Amino acid sequence: MKVAVRYFTKTGHTKLLADAVAEAAGVKAETVDVPLTEDVDILFLGSAVYAANLDEAVKSFIDSISVSVGKIVPFSSAAILKGTYKQVKACAEAKGLKVSDEEFFCKGAFGVIAKGRPNQKDAEDIKAFAKRIIG
Repeated sequence: MKVAVRYFTKTGHTKLLADAVAEAAGVKAETVDVPLTEDVDILFLGSAVYAANLDEAVKSFIDSISVSVGKIVPFSSAAILKGTYKQVKACAEAKGLKVSDEEFFCKGAFGVIAKGRPNQKDAEDIKAFAKRIIG
């Protein structure tokens, strides 16, 4: 099974999660600046909530996908909102890409809200999630 991990982060929180997914999958986590160049069965796509939406870099990455992707599995963190699943799904489906029914979400720090998150337990949780998705 071919797996890829792409992510966007401004604070490093999503990178922590992406690195954990990549470790579980035995691949390298890359930013959304690195395009997919070959077909993948599973694309783990990490993003965070900025101003209640996906960053334009994530939208551009999804729009640039020109290879076959079996399914996109979103993961994210946020202090207030409950993740980016709906936004990722809308962008991906507009491009004709399938999105998993499952996502990984954990709290992310913003000021004093959810301070210290994501943390090592969140990293372990996302590793277990990724292993389950990969099978």
